[in-house]
Amino acid sequence: MVKKARRILTLLGPAFVAAVAYVDPGNFAANFSAGAQYGFLLLWVLVAANLMAMLVQYLSAKVGLVTGKSLPEVVAEKLGRKSRLAYWAQAELVAISCDIAEVVGGAIALNILFGLPLVVGGLITGVVSTVLLLAYQSRRTHIFERMIMALLLVIPIGFIVGLIIKPAEPIQLLGGLVPRFDGTETVLLATAMLGATIMPHVVYLHSALARDRHGKVNKKQITEYLKATRFDVGIAMVLAGGVNISMLVLAATALRGLEGTDTLQGIFHALGTNVSPAVGFLFAISLLISGFVSTSVGSQAGAVIMHGLLKKRIHILVRRLITLTPALIVLGLGIDPTQALIVSQIGLSFGVPFALIPLAMITSSKRIMGDQTNHRAITYAVWGIAGVVSLLNIVLIFLTFS
Repeated sequence: MVKKARRILTLLGPAFVAAVAYVDPGNFAANFSAGAQYGFLLLWVLVAANLMAMLVQYLSAKVGLVTGKSLPEVVAEKLGRKSRLAYWAQAELVAISCDIAEVVGGAIALNILFGLPLVVGGLITGVVSTVLLLAYQSRRTHIFERMIMALLLVIPIGFIVGLIIKPAEPIQLLGGLVPRFDGTETVLLATAMLGATIMPHVVYLHSALARDRHGKVNKKQITEYLKATRFDVGIAMVLAGGVNISMLVLAATALRGLEGTDTLQGIFHALGTNVSPAVGFLFAISLLISGFVSTSVGSQAGAVIMHGLLKKRIHILVRRLITLTPALIVLGLGIDPTQALIVSQIGLSFGVPFALIPLAMITSSKRIMGDQTNHRAITYAVWGIAGVVSLLNIVLIFLTFS
């Protein structure tokens, strides 16, 4: 029994790399904005989104283990050339949208900590993320995974300390679990929170992470590997979900109704003033780590998407320059960086159905998945998630233009 447990532990890692994207700077902006403006009102969105993400990430990893291919590679086999190009274009736009949030977040953190201009901070974030990417592409995946896991554990420290100083009332937490909205702005924030929690580019990536780590698993071992994957995804997503929830709860208890909390810089100062200077400092450190590691994961996702759908690879430095440029343009134009973060997360939510619908179709296909085809209830659940996100986006468009 002990030997089997150790065996399962050695298989952990890919889900933690994917989970980094669930605590990226876009989450900081969306979650703190929601808590500071509306208290616990949208807590239920985070809880529901994290449960959805847990299922989605497991199914993505399952595709990689069973087929030995990434999700984009399997999708490419079913599409003609024009369809593949169109699908690739939307998937790459989603990845770039995410990269904007992550680079901007890292730039803001460097500005808060060291007073660096935002464009300079964006360049530094890009350089550090490239170094992390080189570590992954050196095929030393175990080292990369352990490094990411260690950094991921640092992110929630400040929020935990803050909640110890400013604990939430249990009755308020329970009230936040009741699904409801309060006007167009709350729908906008909920969409951003959903887009920041169910990350389409990481749905594509996780299948490749599992494949790169384990390869195509034979039938004799697949049950053990899938069990380890469920464990991996469960722990990683509980950690990521806990970080997201702690952001909103801390904002709701310590920042509710305060002026200036509509920007990350304002949140930093408010935490330092109303909670503790140490908590404000830890917030900035967490934001910096989040920007560094999440943008490296996002860039890797873009490479997986391109290779899977177009069978092409471009040098990592060229790719990094291409994906970094939009974020630097946003920073250079002086656009409100926090608002750019939230808008980028809304863009991500529009890409969710394009990732989830193929995932539902592939994992329910007996021809592709063999004996590991989804139970019918799981397939319905994935279709339901895609439907909910699509409906929320439609409602958002209607409310915005009406």
